[in-house]
Amino acid sequence: MQGAQLKKHIDATLGSGNLREAVRLPPGEDLNEWLAVNTVDFFNQVNLLYGTLTEFCTPENCPTMTAGPKYEYRWADGVQIKKPIEVSAPKYVEYLMDWIETQLDDESIFPQKLGAPFPPNFKDVVKTIFKRLFRVYAHIYHSHFQKIEFGLIDKKELAPLQELIESIIVPY
Repeated sequence: MQGAQLKKHIDATLGSGNLREAVRLPPGEDLNEWLAVNTVDFFNQVNLLYGTLTEFCTPENCPTMTAGPKYEYRWADGVQIKKPIEVSAPKYVEYLMDWIETQLDDESIFPQKLGAPFPPNFKDVVKTIFKRLFRVYAHIYHSHFQKIEFGLIDKKELAPLQELIESIIVPY
């Protein structure tokens, strides 16, 4: 399968409700190609979700990149910023998205030509991208969860999950 076909497969299996099947490598597919397509897709999803929160996630509201009181993330790209620095959450996300775009645009890491080889450290690069994107999800969850609800679901509809919801929502 080429990238576009893999993307269709991802969309179809994610809609099935079977998460295990959605992330399983399709038979006969190249693992690196599968990782590349999923990395681009995950990057786009996180970017889109975070983009809906930019009016709330400001340097004033989020002066550090955190995921609750126990976790703070500092930025380093290993090139221009080698020693991790403390930055606001929006600055961290800006640095991260720019850094990921640079990785995705680098054909020596994410080859565009069919059959071009992936580098030996490709899986490590993908792991770092996913680790850092997960931090954005963790920040959104801990700092902006109530904003993404948008009050679109009546409280009575939430009743079956009320106990779970109450256990994860931090009072503001």
